[in-house]
Amino acid sequence: MTAQPARPERGGPETASVMDVSPFKPSLVKAVFRDVTPMHVSRSAAWAAASVTRTVLTEIIDGARRAAAEEARVKLSPGDLLSAIDRNVELEVGAKWYDHSPTFRGLTGVVYDAEGVVVPSRRRSGSRRPSAVVGAHRFEAGVRKLLRSQGVTAVPAMVRDLDGIASVFLTDLARDAAMVVREGGGKRFGTVTLAMSGEPAPPPFPRDSLRALSTRRGDRRTIGRDDILAAIRIQLFGGNLRQRALAEAREATQSTSPG
Repeated sequence: MTAQPARPERGGPETASVMDVSPFKPSLVKAVFRDVTPMHVSRSAAWAAASVTRTVLTEIIDGARRAAAEEARVKLSPGDLLSAIDRNVELEVGAKWYDHSPTFRGLTGVVYDAEGVVVPSRRRSGSRRPSAVVGAHRFEAGVRKLLRSQGVTAVPAMVRDLDGIASVFLTDLARDAAMVVREGGGKRFGTVTLAMSGEPAPPPFPRDSLRALSTRRGDRRTIGRDDILAAIRIQLFGGNLRQRALAEAREATQSTSPG
């Protein structure tokens, strides 16, 4: 398989092959969707959902890699994840995972050992286990594959966080896609976009993109590719990451029918 050319704004190791990596298989995507909805998930929808999950995780890993590189490290830690999100608010996805990860739990009092494993404390946390968190371990192999494609490794705590973020993000994506199908199209979600201080605001979304949120074709028993594209617009804010995710999801489904 011929590698895709690297995007100029990305400079990580093996970036050119990122589009060739398919760490989150359609079968895994469908398993997550089954936890959320009894609706059928089309082949192209599963590929689109796998693609956007890959895109989001790749961007997070790339941001963390850059943070680690500033300290001449190639092994990522939870601190690098926090730095990546702090520097790019678009990467703040899968937020429900934050309530279950020591990385995001106030940070004070959380201690990691040399391998990035949380040192147990006397205070015991709650045992809330929503379905997205229970199934987070399913993404470990894909996360490690993405890490290798970026030329880095990660401590166990970092892998766990990426696992959890991927699981929650895909679960939320499934819920939104199912909502789009049930309601015959997305509700009016507005066109608010976020821009970093001192940077120009991203361009407004084309009218065609907004119309895609209000109308859909097909039955109300099957989640199709266009329903995933509408859910991507709901889940991802800002401009850069959303547009990249949409473009790569479309590219990933070029050989399949939109349904």
